[in-house]
Amino acid sequence: MTWLMVGLVAAIAGLVVWQALRVMRAEADAERGSLPGSGHHTLRSEYFSGGGGGGNASEYTVPKDPQAYARLFVPKDKSKD
Repeated sequence: MTWLMVGLVAAIAGLVVWQALRVMRAEADAERGSLPGSGHHTLRSEYFSGGGGGGNASEYTVPKDPQAYARLFVPKDKSKD
């Protein structure tokens, strides 16, 4: 019984590694992120729990300018020492 479990765990681990390598090879030349610029990106996040309802839908705007994006994380009352 324990050898069967060891075999199943090894098979699942092998499949996970194979899938990870396959995805890494497929996305090797893909461009990621976006170029800096003016304006904003609009991100939409939706979650629905199904069944009798419930869930959440939100929309966020994120500046394309890296400096404007960084300023979002600085507290408003931060002194400029």
